[in-house]
Amino acid sequence: MTHDQFIVFSEFRDDFCKYCMNLNKKWGGVLRPLQIVARLSDNTPDYMVETPVVYNTALDEITEESDIRLIVIGDNPGKDEQREINKKYLVGQSGKLAAGFFESHKEFNTNFRENVIILNKTPVHSAKTNHLKLITKNGGKEIRDLIVQSQIYMAKRTAKLHQDLCRAAGADGIKPEIWLVGYAELKEKGLFSDYKKELIESYEKDSQEWEKVLVFQHFSMNRFSIDLKEFMAKNRGIGILEAVAELGKKHKKEIFGV
Repeated sequence: MTHDQFIVFSEFRDDFCKYCMNLNKKWGGVLRPLQIVARLSDNTPDYMVETPVVYNTALDEITEESDIRLIVIGDNPGKDEQREINKKYLVGQSGKLAAGFFESHKEFNTNFRENVIILNKTPVHSAKTNHLKLITKNGGKEIRDLIVQSQIYMAKRTAKLHQDLCRAAGADGIKPEIWLVGYAELKEKGLFSDYKKELIESYEKDSQEWEKVLVFQHFSMNRFSIDLKEFMAKNRGIGILEAVAELGKKHKKEIFGV
C-alpha cells in the first residue's frame, strides 16, 4: 500500500475494532443465548459460542508493505470464525475454497490470505447465515435494530474504505476491487437488504470506484466456481480474468439494477 492508503486502512481498522468491542460489551450477553437457540433449531453440531460479535483479527496482520488487491465481502462470521483461537473471517470450508481458487488461478496475482481485506455484511455471529433470521425474531426490536444497524455500519464504512483506498493509490498504488460474494439475501426483503441499500447509496453510480464493485455467488459449497464455470461454458473462448469481470457485472446488474 502507499503511505496514504495505509493511513486510510488503519483508521478503518481501528474504528471497526472498537465498534465490535463495544457491541460485544453491550450485547454479547444477550446475543449468546439467542445464537445457541438458533443453532439448536436445526440440529447444527454442538459448539461453544465464544465471540457473539466478531472482529476480523487478520486485519491486524496487514502492514504498509502489504499489497492489497481486493476486498472480499462475505455474509457473517460462522462457527469457525467466532472461535477465540481464530477470530478471523472465512477460515472455514468457504475460506479454504476461496484460497484454493486463487491458488489455482495465478492470473489474479492474489494470495487470499495476504492480498485481500476480508469483511462481512455484519459482524454478528451465527452458525449458519439463515440463523440470523431466528436470532432477529427471538431477540425482539432491540436485536433486530442491532443487526440492521450493524449492516448499515459495515456498508457505509466499507464503501468509504474502498473509495478512500482507490483515491489514495496515486500513480503507483493498487486500486482494489470489491467482490461482494453471496447475493441471495441482498434481494428485496432479504436478510441483507439494508446492507444493499446503504452500499449503493454510498457511491456515485458513475464513479470509477462503483465500477470496481462486483457481485458473485458465495464460495460456500463451491457455488462461486460452479457459477463461473457455467458462465465460461456459455461464453466459449473467454479468458478467466474477463469472465470474472463480466460475471461480476452481470450479477451486480441483477441485484443493484446498475
